Amino acid sequence: MAMSYPLLHTIDSPADLRRLSRSDLPKLAGELRAYVLDALSNSRIGGHLGSNLGTVELTVALHYVFNTPHDRLVWDVGHQTYPHKVLTGRREALKTIRHAGGISGFPRRDESEYDTFGTGHSSTSISAAHGMAMAAKLKGEDRKAVAIIGDGAMTAGMAFEALNNAGVAHGGVMGDVLVILNDNDMSISPPVGALNKYLARLMSGSFYASAREGAKSVLKNTPLYEFAKRFEEHTKGMVAPGTIFEEFGFNYVGPIDGHDLDALIPTLENLRSKKGPQFLHVVTKKGQGYKLAEADPVKYHAAPGIFDPSVGFVKSTAPAKITFTQVFGDWLCDMAEADARLIGITPAMREGSGMVEFHKRFPTRYHDVGIAEQHAVTVAGGMACEGMKPVVAIYSTFLQRAYDQLIHDVALQNLPVLFALDRAGLVGADGATHAGNYDIAFTRCIPNMAVLTPADENECRQALYTGFQHQGPVTVRYPRGAGVGVEVQKTMSLLPWGKGEVRRESSKPLLGSAGGAGAPRIAILAFGTLLYPALAAAEQLDATVANMRFVKPLDVELLTELARSHDALVTVEDGCLMGGAGSAVMEALQAAGMHTPILVLGLPDEFIEHGEVPKLMAQYGLDASGIEQAILKRFGARPSLLRQAANQ
Repeated sequence: MAMSYPLLHTIDSPADLRRLSRSDLPKLAGELRAYVLDALSNSRIGGHLGSNLGTVELTVALHYVFNTPHDRLVWDVGHQTYPHKVLTGRREALKTIRHAGGISGFPRRDESEYDTFGTGHSSTSISAAHGMAMAAKLKGEDRKAVAIIGDGAMTAGMAFEALNNAGVAHGGVMGDVLVILNDNDMSISPPVGALNKYLARLMSGSFYASAREGAKSVLKNTPLYEFAKRFEEHTKGMVAPGTIFEEFGFNYVGPIDGHDLDALIPTLENLRSKKGPQFLHVVTKKGQGYKLAEADPVKYHAAPGIFDPSVGFVKSTAPAKITFTQVFGDWLCDMAEADARLIGITPAMREGSGMVEFHKRFPTRYHDVGIAEQHAVTVAGGMACEGMKPVVAIYSTFLQRAYDQLIHDVALQNLPVLFALDRAGLVGADGATHAGNYDIAFTRCIPNMAVLTPADENECRQALYTGFQHQGPVTVRYPRGAGVGVEVQKTMSLLPWGKGEVRRESSKPLLGSAGGAGAPRIAILAFGTLLYPALAAAEQLDATVANMRFVKPLDVELLTELARSHDALVTVEDGCLMGGAGSAVMEALQAAGMHTPILVLGLPDEFIEHGEVPKLMAQYGLDASGIEQAILKRFGARPSLLRQAANQ
């Protein structure tokens, strides 16, 4: 491997990089790009591909020009930091990225001093970098804070809130922050070429800055000052789309070619010495240097695992199970066909949420708001006020970003908005930033909210249909990937509202009843897809199993019946224990004055690291064996206590 990347293997830190000559950098960038592609093509789990291939030269230039980690680099989202990880001492560890026990696919402060701010969600970099820049000023430290943000992330309101705040002085203090807009989708459509390279270097250089400040001092307090200021803004606006950033108080530079080291390095060197807020616009290509990824950046956004770079991704010939995301996408199209009021809303997750076909068939009813989860929820509320039936397709973890809007703009007004929560529960390789562990807890506590937890693919379709018909806010949560393979019925049927069902009945009598002796009679209350490992555990224990379906409204009638007819209850869920479905069951038992012993199984009060979902579920005791062992440990050797409790 070292022979294939001779220059890259001399780089163990950015200090090594800065000892290279400028003429060596293109060769290093080429090796770095090939190394990232090689590592991902040989990974069982895969990772983000196109975005990382697109940031190679920018990453090299940043670490070459800035004195990292003294100068702070803050990467937005963080799914483009694989080259950064390679150059900051994690070259060999890249082979373990996103694997259990390996390095994270996103920046982690506890992983490296070069990861200055942990990320995973979008549009936080400018705020964090501004905070770091202001802290440096207040501490009397001479350092630069650099935020690298993609053009997609600039659609979020938080990015503009940060620009608005960072572009002005606070108590006479202004931070030295540089914002780099990594425009990789040509959404701003700037011209890139020799003229723009020249203008960028001119506008970032000392002559332009001196002339600019000199003109200000000469013209200030004269009638020509405002005219000259406006002339400068409009002149720059003719050759670069930077006027809006200038209005925020930033000095705009660019656009420049983000793959041209001869343009990047001198421009960054000029900006490094500038005080106050600076803004550099670079244009990159997702998948740069890998023709297949350049041609289809959406498809090659993420690598699926082991693949042949010479031919690209090859679909498996084995028949694949339908995923929950596909179930949602099919239901959305069918429901839209049946009800013209349906509007599909996504915060920039068309592919991830399974809405490609819906967009194709119902373009006027497809509403992509960009990376703006708060707006997505409130615009849905506005549509619902006018008699439409909005469906917000959103990852569980991203709904967290719109919690205030969920409460104030939808639930408080009891508006009929359906939230299709994809990626509920553990998501595997993406780790803690993307895990949907908390939605049960943070939605069930909101008045008017209903929370459905379908157990399999067909029940997911019926739960979506049921939630859509409800005249109030509803969440339907489902995990990433496929279920157990239950056939999905084309017909759509209403689930009995707020009702669960018993899927297996124990043959054991109650302890203390006639013939009741030995092992206790257990009822397992399963929420969501954990129904199936619960059924497997129940076969070994001869336990009753209820598919609860609803966390809210909870089926209190079924719950109290099971509590009366069993010695103990067990709840299982793939969400956090604190405030989750098990907590709802305990609250209901307490309200009913019942004292049936209960064991609550779910995810602990900790952030769960990345890894393969089946292994993580086994690690946290939520597979069939883990459920069985937890029940035996808690209740298997305590019949006397259970008998006493059952007789109270």
